[in-house]
Amino acid sequence: MFALVVRFDCRDPAAAVRFDELTAEVVREIADKEPGTLTYATHAVEQEPLARVFYEVYRDREAFEAHESAEHIRRFHARKDPLLTGTRVEFLQPGPFTSSREVGDTP
Repeated sequence: MFALVVRFDCRDPAAAVRFDELTAEVVREIADKEPGTLTYATHAVEQEPLARVFYEVYRDREAFEAHESAEHIRRFHARKDPLLTGTRVEFLQPGPFTSSREVGDTP
């Protein structure tokens, strides 16, 4: 498994709206075209209306590399970059304890 967290800081409220529109488009393509992408969760940040955080989990590094080279991702990067003032990427390593549950599962 290969995972990362990305924080995006949008330029202004209009840029945040456009960023969210682009995100909605690309997430649909990721779900349809990337079987190696296990989780692609996007979030707004409480009390920071211009910040967005993505949590991404891939089957392995090769699936991540396929994601990054996909046309829909290259197009997303080109369209989103002018909307941002900053991006921070953190690559994650699995911790000693992991738990996973499907949405709707009960304990």
